[in-house]
Amino acid sequence: MPTLILVRHGRSTANTSGVLAGRTPGVSLDGRGAEQAAALPGRLAALSLAAAVSSPLQRCRETLQPLLAARPDLAFHTEDRISECDYGDWSGRKLAELSDEPLMKVVQQHPSAAAFPGGESMRAMQARAVEAVRDWNARIEAEHGEDATYVMCSHGDIIKALVADALGMHLDLFQRIQADPCSVTAIRYTRLRPFLLRLGDTGDFASLAPREQAIGADAAGDTATDAAVGGGAGAP
Repeated sequence: MPTLILVRHGRSTANTSGVLAGRTPGVSLDGRGAEQAAALPGRLAALSLAAAVSSPLQRCRETLQPLLAARPDLAFHTEDRISECDYGDWSGRKLAELSDEPLMKVVQQHPSAAAFPGGESMRAMQARAVEAVRDWNARIEAEHGEDATYVMCSHGDIIKALVADALGMHLDLFQRIQADPCSVTAIRYTRLRPFLLRLGDTGDFASLAPREQAIGADAAGDTATDAAVGGGAGAP
């Protein structure tokens, strides 16, 4: 079965402003995010790609634009099922204020029980994303063969949920995974089991430094998960 290259979108204006973007329209890449996107074609240059699939949200489409420009023959598709989690009434709010919400502790410690007011549950988010990948794996294999590789640009919580599924982890453990902006995660699917080949690879080790020493805000978050581990409120 195919190899899936998961790319989180580049750093966005919501990342740097500490806002939970969710599906809020008009959230674009910031200057650093545009630089990250521009570097993506070079990072993936050694790979023959069968297709590019994107969340419909602007920041994901902008992240893939340089890759599509470098490969004008690459088939491009949008997929609603890999869109950001629907955070409902939390969308557009500051992560700092959301950190005081009782639900945030559930999101961090028992996400399989978390459902966002006016939005969706994290269980539903994972289920739709996994279903989308299964469908795309079958489609890519049918059209390009079992050794094909394709790229999918999505969001932090979606990518983490897909990695948890590939590793056979319960959703309640997915907060142990991190995917920084414009990081690359690779999963090779086989008939019997998936293999995690890369996780959150940015080629930049600055994000491993203590937070106060890290350069810039590349790991700043725009998901509920990021409120604790990605540079938002409560980040170490």
